[in-house]
Amino acid sequence: MIVFDQVGITYDKSPGPVLRDVSLRIEEGELCLVIGHTGSGKSTLLGAVNGLVPHFTGGTLTGRVVVGGRDTARYKPRELADVAGVVGQDPLAGFVTDTVEEELAYTMEQLAIEPAAMRTRLEETLDLLGIADLRHRALHSLSGGQQQRVAIGAALTAHPRVLVLDEPTSALDPTSAEDVLAAITRLVHDLGVTVVLAEHRLERVVPYADRVIYLAGDGRVEEGGPADILARAEVRPPVVELGKLAGWEPLPLSVRDARRLAPRLRQQLPDTPPRAGRPASSVQSGQPALTARGIVVRYGPVIAVRAASLTLRSGECTALMGRNGSGKSSLLWALQGTGSRTAGTVSVGASAVDPARLPPARARRLVGLVPQTPADLLYLDTVEAELAQADRDVSDSTVTGAAPARDILEEIAPGIPAAAHPRDLSAGQQLALVLAIQLTAAPAVILLDEPTRGLDYQAKASLTSVLDQLAARGHAVVVATHDVEFATRACGRVVVMAEGEIVTDGPAPAVLTASPTFAPQIAKILAPLPYLTEAQVAAGLGRRTGS
Repeated sequence: MIVFDQVGITYDKSPGPVLRDVSLRIEEGELCLVIGHTGSGKSTLLGAVNGLVPHFTGGTLTGRVVVGGRDTARYKPRELADVAGVVGQDPLAGFVTDTVEEELAYTMEQLAIEPAAMRTRLEETLDLLGIADLRHRALHSLSGGQQQRVAIGAALTAHPRVLVLDEPTSALDPTSAEDVLAAITRLVHDLGVTVVLAEHRLERVVPYADRVIYLAGDGRVEEGGPADILARAEVRPPVVELGKLAGWEPLPLSVRDARRLAPRLRQQLPDTPPRAGRPASSVQSGQPALTARGIVVRYGPVIAVRAASLTLRSGECTALMGRNGSGKSSLLWALQGTGSRTAGTVSVGASAVDPARLPPARARRLVGLVPQTPADLLYLDTVEAELAQADRDVSDSTVTGAAPARDILEEIAPGIPAAAHPRDLSAGQQLALVLAIQLTAAPAVILLDEPTRGLDYQAKASLTSVLDQLAARGHAVVVATHDVEFATRACGRVVVMAEGEIVTDGPAPAVLTASPTFAPQIAKILAPLPYLTEAQVAAGLGRRTGS
């Protein structure tokens, strides 16, 4: 179905090829998972499948990519739409109509499909993806999981034989991610669609994969069975890390497989996990850095946040969790001061100042926020210009004694070229740059909204280290995230929201293991023992781990 024959791809001004002598064959009806570190070339490989690379991105393509018998060098992306459908990381950014039904019909209209056939395909797609009850809903009113299924449906109405998905679960809560992956699996098993999927949260998708393609980062590609590739890849989900630590053969790929092997391991472990990594929750330690009472956020008739009250303490890292649409982002923006706030009060520090009542330059000293898409805050042509502007903003405000932005960036992510364009950076580098800009103002409270989107396990570990350092210096840190594994490692406290209300607030170990939805893989495998990470398991076995 998909053939790469000695493929090489090099972009203009790139120091070397992104892909080098890639030869592989993906058969019909396979679910093929593409893995690798951030910036290793996964999106380039996906783009080559439907001709976006090089027709849209530019660059030089050597060798041949053949999809459904068509050479992508000779066919432009629009001429491959009936063979290869594509769904990007942000479904909402790709929508071109207003309602679900209109969006599903749009692709067929562009392909000049007969009206009678369009209606049939529309109904089939609605039923296949379980979104028939959404047909008249406005796209912007849907949850993240619903939007993702609509985006997949819009691609499927063209009846493509190949579906290309770039991080389809990165913005989804665990339940929505399971729904989307169930729909994708049904396409593979029932319709024989070939799916090529890139994803950083491997714990979610590895159990469904027939084959794994690993990009090592130097242009080379390895492909094979999931267990074989993950045994030697540098990116691995927790269940595989635990399997290597325990010496299990073959390596388990799912919680179910690992549970069958776990009884003997549980007998070897102490009942209480040794301290490993960051300490347990520090909910009651530190002075209050921010106090919010009765926060209400309303958008027309929709109440996004309902009378939420929260106290954030210095030296504490808190995970803000909940399903898509639960009000997490609205609450963060309300705390930061520039977002909508219908009712309630926010006070920061001993002086009990409300950031919403201050000019932006002074408010930055109190609360800094890194949005879901960090690039939204980057508007200059070079990294150096962004850093210099951050320094000027600080010098023009009342902030004193702040470190230069470049020094902060070098501490977080050393080696980013000063002359690089901010939008050419990887997701992790963009996040580091925006975080450095915000930290230049030395805010007492730092809020991050879904910071792990687009980050691999290594980048998440680096971010965890940065957050640990910020908390150690007395900052109050809040991370809104759907990434259960990241929250387990980075945060000592978890706050859970549902329908705009705070429904749970407590120590991370207790909250994350109380529900199967939020429990990390290690906790599911070793329950009832209260272990959360492979680092704790290694400590319990008296071994060292790099996790």
